[in-house]
Amino acid sequence: MTTNELIEPRPHTAPAASRQRALMLLLLIANASMLAVYMGVGSVLLPLQIAAVDPAHKVAVLGLVGGVSAVFATAFNPIAGALSDRSGRRNPWILGGALASLAGLAFLGTVRTALMIGIGWCLVQATMNVYQAAVTAVVPDRIPAARRGTASALVGLALPIGGSVGVLIASQLSDSVRTGYLVFGALVAAAAVLLAGSFRDVPRDVPRDVPEPAVARRRRLAALLSALSHHDFRWAFIGRALMVLGYFSVIGYQLYILEDHIALPSGLAPASAMAILTPVSMAAMAISTVIGGVLSDRWDRRKVFVGTSAALAGLVTVIPVLSPTWTGMLVFSALNGLAFGCFMAVDTAVVTLVLPNAEDAARDLGVLNIANAGPQIIAPFVASAIVTAFGGYSALFLVGGALSLVGALAILPIRSVR
Repeated sequence: MTTNELIEPRPHTAPAASRQRALMLLLLIANASMLAVYMGVGSVLLPLQIAAVDPAHKVAVLGLVGGVSAVFATAFNPIAGALSDRSGRRNPWILGGALASLAGLAFLGTVRTALMIGIGWCLVQATMNVYQAAVTAVVPDRIPAARRGTASALVGLALPIGGSVGVLIASQLSDSVRTGYLVFGALVAAAAVLLAGSFRDVPRDVPRDVPEPAVARRRRLAALLSALSHHDFRWAFIGRALMVLGYFSVIGYQLYILEDHIALPSGLAPASAMAILTPVSMAAMAISTVIGGVLSDRWDRRKVFVGTSAALAGLVTVIPVLSPTWTGMLVFSALNGLAFGCFMAVDTAVVTLVLPNAEDAARDLGVLNIANAGPQIIAPFVASAIVTAFGGYSALFLVGGALSLVGALAILPIRSVR
């Protein structure tokens, strides 16, 4: 029995329409606050703090801290999700994760060495993923199946909203990193209290654990990875992994790129430049997500959208290399946002069409998530190695672009989707 089957809300427990709308709004706030932390802290405050304590090795330190913390994030999300499933409740995990993140961010603001910054950010990533796992499970818990498309769309808006707000807040508090950490901690804690305080947990039956033979566990692991033996699914997996790796290799170092590579206008600080570039990119991403999804449905064509958007993402990385100027970065951010938004929207549709078996959809989509999470783990290490080896950011842009271009080619072998 799958998790979704266990937690499908019964008709008599579904909230009224007004309550559903209120819940979806609170879910938008909860997810946006989470993404504000990830973007505001991860893209602005953390790089600023590392540069302050070790300016000579900031690129390598950020790469190490980012990579190790991503491992914590990837590990704690499924663990926390499984524990909240077993407990039959979400609110304690939402509140506990948020309050623990507040404590972790407060601690992070007090440390003064690269080692302690790394430990602090790992703690924040771990606790934020406890919060994230529980918040994500609220949709299948409390939203009827007929409304989940709307709920998913609203939750999807959390990225452009939360990302933009997070970078704006961080840029305003760039001169006081410690205060910035406290503000973000308070933001996610307030969102957790608001969500958990407004809606009680839906009572759910939790199955009793049954010991599983070792042979059965090995077979289940083999079945888990069997999706990658399917021709079309494997190529969709490869394309997604390459695109995500190329995107995050560049985006993760954007503050340092603005400091050391781009000629900014007089009086414009790198953190303030981030506060302009991020909303530009996020707005473009939101627009292309909607347009790409609608047009691909209307024309019943997926591969052309996925391939073209991945190719565009690869080509636009040349702009900051040829024109390392503020105008060049604005154009790059807008086009990169358009490309990534369209790719992720339509590629998700492609993946649902190439799943090997409808009965194992949830399992196989979980395998696909490796293509999302895995590249984000190794991207900081890859980016740091490239910048260190070649002594600049031009090579980083070119390698990131090359990865996206190869990702575009990965859509071609897929046979079952037009």
